[in-house]
Amino acid sequence: MAEIETEPVITIGLNTGETDYDYSMAELDALCEANALAVVETVTQNLNRPVAATYFGSGKVDELATIVLDTGATMVVANDELTPSQIRNLEAVVKVPVMDRTGLILAIFSNRAQSREAKLQVELASLQYQMPRLHTAASQRLDQQTGTSAGGGFTNRGAGEGQRELNRRVLQRQINHIRHELKDVDKAAETKRQQRERVQLPNVALIGYTNAGKSTIMNALIKRFGVNEDKQVMVKNMLFATLDTSVRQLQFDDAKKLLLSDTVGFVSKLPTTLVEAFKSTLYEAANADLLVQVVDYSSDNRDDMMTTTMDTLHEIGVPDLPMVTVFNKADLTETDYPFRTGDDLIISANDEASINLLVDVIKEKVFKDYVTATFLVPFDKGDVVSYLNDHASVLATEYGATGTLIKAEVTTIDFHRFSDYLVEDRDSANN
Repeated sequence: MAEIETEPVITIGLNTGETDYDYSMAELDALCEANALAVVETVTQNLNRPVAATYFGSGKVDELATIVLDTGATMVVANDELTPSQIRNLEAVVKVPVMDRTGLILAIFSNRAQSREAKLQVELASLQYQMPRLHTAASQRLDQQTGTSAGGGFTNRGAGEGQRELNRRVLQRQINHIRHELKDVDKAAETKRQQRERVQLPNVALIGYTNAGKSTIMNALIKRFGVNEDKQVMVKNMLFATLDTSVRQLQFDDAKKLLLSDTVGFVSKLPTTLVEAFKSTLYEAANADLLVQVVDYSSDNRDDMMTTTMDTLHEIGVPDLPMVTVFNKADLTETDYPFRTGDDLIISANDEASINLLVDVIKEKVFKDYVTATFLVPFDKGDVVSYLNDHASVLATEYGATGTLIKAEVTTIDFHRFSDYLVEDRDSANN
C-alpha cells in the first residue's frame, strides 16, 4: 500500500498563560499528523490576548513569513480558532494558506466519516464554519480537503463548489438541505434505537478521549462475548479513528446480555459546530445505563483528557450517569495491572485478565438489580423454559411431577412477568 504523501506545515500558538498550553500544542501536532500534514517548525508567542488583526504581534508575523520561506512550508496551522480577518491578514503576509484548529479538525472529521449520518453531520459543521470565511484562502483550502458533499474527504479535492462561486445564499441553501436530510437519517436511527430499547437490555457506552483505546476494548469484548464476533469495529492508532457510534450485543457465560456502544472520541477545543452536529451520534452515551470512561494511562496529560471528556459531556447535555473509569494502556507504563480501586480500573486492553476484571465490574454495575428466584414451570409451557434458558442466568434445573423447577437470576421485569410460576421458597432479597 502506497504511503500517503505529507504536506509540510508550520504550527503556531499563542501562550496566554493557560496551564495546558504545552499539551494543546502537542495535540495540535498530533492533529496535523492525523491529516497527513508534517510539522516542520513551530512558532509561538507569549501575549495576554490575541492581536485582533493578525493573532500574533506584527514583529512575530514578519518572523513567521521568513520561517515559511526558509522551510518551504505550504501552510500555517494555528492552535486557536481565528477570525476571518485574522486569517486574511496573516495570509497576506506569509503568502501561504492559514488554517486554524477548527478547520483542521473539520478536515480530519471529513476524512474519517463513514456512515451517511456522520458525513452529513461533518458537512453541516463545515458549511457553518465556512459561512463567515467566504473570502479567505483557508476556506478554499478547507473546501479542497473536506469537499462540500457528503462523500468529501481529504483525498477528494474539488468535490465541492469552487470558492469564488460560493455565497451566503448558496451556503444557507446547502445547510437547510443537509438539515432536512439529517432529519430523515435521524428518523431511521430512532427506529433502530426503539427496536433496541424494546429488547430491554442494559446499555453500556464507552466514552473518552480520542485514541484512548475504546475501540480496542470493544473488540476484545466482542471477540469473547459478542453475539456476532465478526462485527468488530475499526481500530487504528490515530486521532478520531472512530466517528460513528457502533452498537454491539454481548452475551456472557451466565446468559446475561447487554448492548455495548463505542462512541466518537473527544479532543480539547472541539469546535462548537461539531459538538452540535454530533449530538445525535452521542445519543447512546446520553441514554446509557453505565458510562465507561476510557483514559490513556500512559499519557502525562491524562488529567487534562479527563477534564475535556467531562466538559464535553456536560456541553452536549449528557446527564450525570453511573460511571467507571478505565485507565487503559497500563502495559506502556511500569504500573502493575489489572488493578481496581473503587470504580477506577487500571488495565491493558490487550490483557485477558484485564478484560475479565472490566467485565466483572460492568456486570456488577448493570446487573445489580437482578433477582434470584425459583420458578415451577408446567410442562406445557416449554416456551417459558426456553425463554429463561436464553435470557436468564440459570443456576439449577430439576424436573418434577408437575413441571420444570428452575432457579435463575432474572431481571426485575422478568421476575414480575413470570410471577405466576414462582414457588414459595424463592430466594429473593429484594422482593
